[in-house]
Amino acid sequence: MIERTIVVLGTGGTIAGEAATASDNVGYRAAQRGVAQLLHGVPAVAGLRMASEQVAQIDSKDMDFAVWVPLALRCAHWLARDDVAGIVVTHGTDTMEETAFFLQAVLAPRKPVVLTGAMRPATSLAADGPQNIADALAVAATPGAQGVCVAFAGTLHGAFEVAKVHGYRMDPFASIDAGPIARIEEGQVRSLRPWPAGTSLRAAADLPPPDRWPRVEIVASHAGADGAVVRALLAHGVDGLVVAATGNGTLHHALQAALLQAQAQGVAVRRASRCLEGRVLPAADDQLPHAQGLSPVKARIALLLELMR
Repeated sequence: MIERTIVVLGTGGTIAGEAATASDNVGYRAAQRGVAQLLHGVPAVAGLRMASEQVAQIDSKDMDFAVWVPLALRCAHWLARDDVAGIVVTHGTDTMEETAFFLQAVLAPRKPVVLTGAMRPATSLAADGPQNIADALAVAATPGAQGVCVAFAGTLHGAFEVAKVHGYRMDPFASIDAGPIARIEEGQVRSLRPWPAGTSLRAAADLPPPDRWPRVEIVASHAGADGAVVRALLAHGVDGLVVAATGNGTLHHALQAALLQAQAQGVAVRRASRCLEGRVLPAADDQLPHAQGLSPVKARIALLLELMR
């Protein structure tokens, strides 16, 4: 009989952070403890063993393609093994929603890949990391679970919908319009809607080296937007642009003119909304394509992968 395993991949973040005093929850240094150290004292799920691997050790505000590629490849490696039930990734909260969406887009896994982290460092009087790891392990061990998701503060969010909506609160994530996938209660997962599914936009094994990725930037529409940033990016060289538009994808006329110029020059342009909830609804006279309901940061990832094809 195969002994089933949950693999925990570490990337750093606040969950691995340390501060000079136990009362300091903001003046800490992220990514100081290794993933094996984070697992000390966290009980394994009954009947499953745990294995761990350090993929990176960074503050997630500094997340980049050079970490995403090996992380995706290590996930693909472990997911392909029959003895692996699921994967947990410890990660900083700042870019967790981006990494979750990226992994879903390049893996579309039939097993669970669960991202988790903490809002307080490991040295805190009331560190939230251990409980979040325990909850993520419970999700990774759940029969029938699949796809990439985020387990945080007892709630499970899908990769497509999850967003960080608060900078300090212990439950900083929300699932926006869709609502959470599940609640995690005393080691039990109570499902609320289907697990993430779908096909990959590009297979992890086919990703080019990070220095060969297209350049896609995000610009914003706002009062007084004049298109100068777009023109500067055109001069510097850019392959794609995502605009965080107002309301239902509306744009300041000067910014729209600059974006249309960029599109005419072969730059791929997508319209997302600045609004936290809702999606850009298309109209018959649209000149710039919408972002299929994705937030600006996730629309950027989707466009990156699209341009790679």
